[in-house]
Amino acid sequence: MTDQGIPLHETPGPSMRPSIGRRSHLSRRQALGLGLAALAQPLLARPTLAGGRLTPPQSTARENNPFPLGVASGDPLPDGFVLWTRLAPEPLSRDPNAPGGLSGGDILLHVEIAEDPLMHRIVRRGLARAEAAFAHSVHLEVAGLKPGRPYWYRFMTDEAASPIGCARTAPSEAQALDHFRFGFVSCSNYEQGYFSAYRHLAAEAPDLVLFLGDYIYETVQAKDKPSLRRHSDGEIPTTLTGYRNRYAQYRLDPDLQALHEAAPALVIWDDHEVQNDYAGEWASNFEPPARFLQQRAAAYQAFYEHMPLRPSRCLPQGGGMRIYDRTAFGDLVSFSMLDGRQYRSREACYAPPYGGGHVVTAQQCPELIDPARSLLGKAQEAWLYDGLAQSRARWNVIGQTVLMAPLHDNRPGTAAHEWTEAWDGYPAARARLLDHIESSGVANPVVLSGDNHAFWANELKREADGATIATEFVGTSITSYGPPYEQVAKWLPENPQVKFFESRKRGYTSVEVNADRMVTRFQAISDAADPDAGVSTLASFVIEAGRKGVETA
Repeated sequence: MTDQGIPLHETPGPSMRPSIGRRSHLSRRQALGLGLAALAQPLLARPTLAGGRLTPPQSTARENNPFPLGVASGDPLPDGFVLWTRLAPEPLSRDPNAPGGLSGGDILLHVEIAEDPLMHRIVRRGLARAEAAFAHSVHLEVAGLKPGRPYWYRFMTDEAASPIGCARTAPSEAQALDHFRFGFVSCSNYEQGYFSAYRHLAAEAPDLVLFLGDYIYETVQAKDKPSLRRHSDGEIPTTLTGYRNRYAQYRLDPDLQALHEAAPALVIWDDHEVQNDYAGEWASNFEPPARFLQQRAAAYQAFYEHMPLRPSRCLPQGGGMRIYDRTAFGDLVSFSMLDGRQYRSREACYAPPYGGGHVVTAQQCPELIDPARSLLGKAQEAWLYDGLAQSRARWNVIGQTVLMAPLHDNRPGTAAHEWTEAWDGYPAARARLLDHIESSGVANPVVLSGDNHAFWANELKREADGATIATEFVGTSITSYGPPYEQVAKWLPENPQVKFFESRKRGYTSVEVNADRMVTRFQAISDAADPDAGVSTLASFVIEAGRKGVETA
């Protein structure tokens, strides 16, 4: 495993343990020299101490700025977190040998962590490694900090400083936590709107943000159709360079940067990070698996390069990459974040012309109800079941991507029509999960979902007797166009498990939780076509601890 950083040091005090990897034998002067040489830019004054505080270097002009993609933090633990940035002075470079306009070897950066947003009370100061193998991205695992509090951080070369970001350590699992605030988002198509929803969520200063998939879109709007913004390269990415540049264009957005600066993130992917409606090794365009897996490996690596992921767990290997994980915040809430793409069985009745999502009935497609099929894969299912059964958290949140509640299009005189892309396409796997939640006595289970481009509040019911087992909230998209409201609304009388539906609004979801209740707010922006859009609360819901189902707040 490659080094991600040189151990950070307390100020003053002994060095903390290495984040990962072996200890560097470079001197500080040699390390800084390496970083500056690799950046190949004029040497400016090094940061200096003045009055007990670090005086940062002045940021360079935009064309020379090594930090145009901003900063991010993620994967909070009680003693630390992951810090991310990527050096990219030419962020949309199409040269595969110089991603971000940089070539050559690894680059070492200054990094500082403070207890205050003005960076006066520095508690860690050291070096971080931007790895050439991963487009000069940094994934610095920090440990040795105090639990349950915010920290502020920045990266620096000897000539430029990154934006200052806010990270948080999690409270220890034994700690009684009174209150927690988080938001979740999904589906941000750059070509279909502006990211003002991110800006409004950042202004709420949540303790955590969940990114539930479709962080980028690989699709390209046809040139003869209207588009608010265009993907810079005008083509669907299939190579590492293409995916890198798509992420870089999204990361240049100031509203997205503001959200990552404001709060730590937990991130999972859905399909558009690779290809619309793909499933495991099965491409929706019927490309041979061997070739598609090469494309998928490139997309997964680009995802890693642009997310605050823990390299000791998530480093891409052999064309695959683990992203599912569990994070607890005191004794109050535990998040199980799932991968619903990499391990799923191919979609039911996968054959031309239907390589992706399509509508079938069980009579037409017996494969649909095959109990061997899984949306998560056997290993991830077992991991999820074990974690839920052993959890002592008051609230157990499952973060995943596609609609879990059934949605039946009950056309008169016909069998139920099922959408193969969502959990309706894997009904046996859904039944196993709900049966396990009920039989193992999981406390206050709540499912959070993306993908659907609409707000939903659903009750998840056991098929055998219709008993409510859990609650599902689906967040609408940041920008992506929603499903036709009138058509779906016609189905709702036959779907009593759906308590709320709205597909005409874009936005995000905010959640506040304490020991007694969870309050969820659907936050709608005024117009995704307006970069200065406002925000308002569309609807609020409450779940009382120990009670099944959801009520309007």
